[in-house]
Amino acid sequence: MKTLPRRIGIVCRGEARDIPVLKELVEGVVADIEIIPDLDSAKKLGLRGQRIEDMDVDLLVCVGGDGTILRTLHYLKRPVPVLGVNTGMIGFLARIQPENAVSSLRKIVSDGFEVERRERLSVHVMEEKMPYAMNEAVVITAKPGKMLHFAIFVDAEELEELRADGVVFATPTGSTAYAMSAGGPIVDPKVNATIIVPIAPFKLSARPTVVDINSEITLELRGTKDAELVIDGQFYRKLRSEEKIKITKGEHVLFVKLPDRYFSRLQDKLRSGKDI
Repeated sequence: MKTLPRRIGIVCRGEARDIPVLKELVEGVVADIEIIPDLDSAKKLGLRGQRIEDMDVDLLVCVGGDGTILRTLHYLKRPVPVLGVNTGMIGFLARIQPENAVSSLRKIVSDGFEVERRERLSVHVMEEKMPYAMNEAVVITAKPGKMLHFAIFVDAEELEELRADGVVFATPTGSTAYAMSAGGPIVDPKVNATIIVPIAPFKLSARPTVVDINSEITLELRGTKDAELVIDGQFYRKLRSEEKIKITKGEHVLFVKLPDRYFSRLQDKLRSGKDI
């Protein structure tokens, strides 16, 4: 069933090259649609805006790169369908190119849209809840050249104990990000899984592992080396040696469903390393 949006929020990362796209989107949508920019975007356009977390909208358009979308998702209090306009680099999440932004949004307004669901990871440090991870949660050494000693458990069963620079816990959506660079597999976003990828492990048998996303994963730090938790490259937290990290299935997010040949698009982006 398709949704016809009547209130559309717009978020922009605010770089100079994004502003013309932002203006075209605001001016190009039909008159009976209410456009609500975020505060930073509104200031650049001379309009009134709202905080992202206060927006009550049917659709949220993010102008920027994947990082813009990842930051925006941390502010949302409920799942709101997201459409990304890519003015960044690769753009796995931001699927619409700037030259097609106005026509794509007009078609969505007139014909409606369907959504696709993407899973996130819930992350706790002891009892402290961290932001959800859309791409990955990374535990990494705070001092380059100093390995961490840690153990990983899946549903209370020990998976691995090793020394390494760190470990990536990724969603299938994030399998083409840090996890891929660390040697992890590319996983179809339709697969409900968590990918565990050790970073530069000092152990020949340590390999990436894919587990059910409903599993409870625990990481125990052993030793006294300084470590950091990094979520989606946006949120950082120092870790103490006695702290445990728990990874479970988190709250899902929604993206506007677009025609897609996923693996063909993936190969094109990975070969070029540029926008397509």
